[in-house]
Amino acid sequence: MAEFAFEPEPEVRLAPGETAKEISGRSPWRIAGRRLVRNRIALASLILFVLVVVVSLLAPVYAHDIAHTDPFTSNLSGTTVVNGKRVDVIQQGGGKLGIGEIPIGPTGHSNYFVGADNQGRDVMARVLYGGRASLQISVASAVICCLAALLLGLIAGFFRGWVDAFLSRLMDLIWAFPVYLLAISLATVLLTKPGGLKWGFVTVNPSSLWVPTAIIALIYVPYVYRPVRGQVLSVREKEYVEASISQGASNLRLMFAEILPNVLSTVIVLLPLMIATTVLTESALSFLGIGVQAPKASWGTIIDDGQALLYTRPLVAIVPGVMIVLTVLALNVLGDGVRDALDPRAKVRVRE
Repeated sequence: MAEFAFEPEPEVRLAPGETAKEISGRSPWRIAGRRLVRNRIALASLILFVLVVVVSLLAPVYAHDIAHTDPFTSNLSGTTVVNGKRVDVIQQGGGKLGIGEIPIGPTGHSNYFVGADNQGRDVMARVLYGGRASLQISVASAVICCLAALLLGLIAGFFRGWVDAFLSRLMDLIWAFPVYLLAISLATVLLTKPGGLKWGFVTVNPSSLWVPTAIIALIYVPYVYRPVRGQVLSVREKEYVEASISQGASNLRLMFAEILPNVLSTVIVLLPLMIATTVLTESALSFLGIGVQAPKASWGTIIDDGQALLYTRPLVAIVPGVMIVLTVLALNVLGDGVRDALDPRAKVRVRE
């Protein structure tokens, strides 16, 4: 996998079309916020992502107050009203041969708006609930990953020596495994452990969303750790850090008051990109059956449910797929916008 290294410049630089007068006297964060607001493409991607989040959070409202359905209960013998007529949710004589059963297709109404799956469940309601689970896991795992990588990179880059060597080799060990192979191995062990996971007084059910969250966070720590560590090594040699050392500043003050604020922008830039990556990873694991567990749903599990209906009811798989594409696209564009806002001349160098 390609390695991404963020290379910011130490001084504030002018963005294209920006004058020194416009940024004079402003803090770097205010300058970055101003640049981000002026970036219409990044702002549109942020609005799109927020829209996806809000729509997913409103899943219970849609399911209970609009569609009047339970998206987690099978409805094989149920009926619904379409254009004033009561029809079966699972219809007989489906397909080209006119045999077997086929779920109802898109109705365009509040109930079964894009149809039902092979269990008679409302696909639109399941997509919205699936978005809640997918986004919860993706955002939580990306935040945990970035915080862990920031702390480890700060420690390794500041103390150097054997501490840096130990942490870097540990990250290399995790990095040596293919991402999905490591995730599948961990998920298989954790999900099949009888009685769930126990740490002292804490017990985690294998079906809990915290299991895929922890797995995904762990496997991506090295990908954030390396650029953070490199930036800490660079900032540690700056004059203002040496001045603080000469004044007798403690290690904690040097790490969290002098170095941390100057490497935080690297993590902020990487965070949207990591959320996009974890969305894809969670969907892949759930598609394989080792991510979100039934009766919960995620975009990956809904795509898996739609495999058998690709020729008869393709929207069952297409709709969650479109949601994944929109979310990942919005986050990647937003990440580029945040990078340009924090430093318009920053480069993301790709090492193969």
